[in-house]
Amino acid sequence: MSPVLADPTLELHDGNGALLESNDNWRDDSDQAARISAANLAPSNPLESAIWASLAPGNYTVIVRGKNNGVGIGLAEIYSLP
Repeated sequence: MSPVLADPTLELHDGNGALLESNDNWRDDSDQAARISAANLAPSNPLESAIWASLAPGNYTVIVRGKNNGVGIGLAEIYSLP
C-alpha cells in the first residue's frame, strides 16, 4: 500500500474543463484560509490543500496531485454548507 500523499495540490475545474481555483498549501490565500477555518474545516497539516468555493449547480472535476510528482494516497472531500 502506498503512503499518504505528503504534499498534495488541488484543482477545481468546471464542466468544460476550465480551471476555477487551485491550491497548494491551504493557508496560502488568507481569505480562503479564514473561510475554511471559520467553517471548522481547516486541515491539521499546513501542507494540505483546501478550496472554498460557492458553485452553481452543475458538473465539476477536482484533481488531487502530488507536488513535485509526489505519489501516495490522496483523499478529496466535498461539503455542502448552508
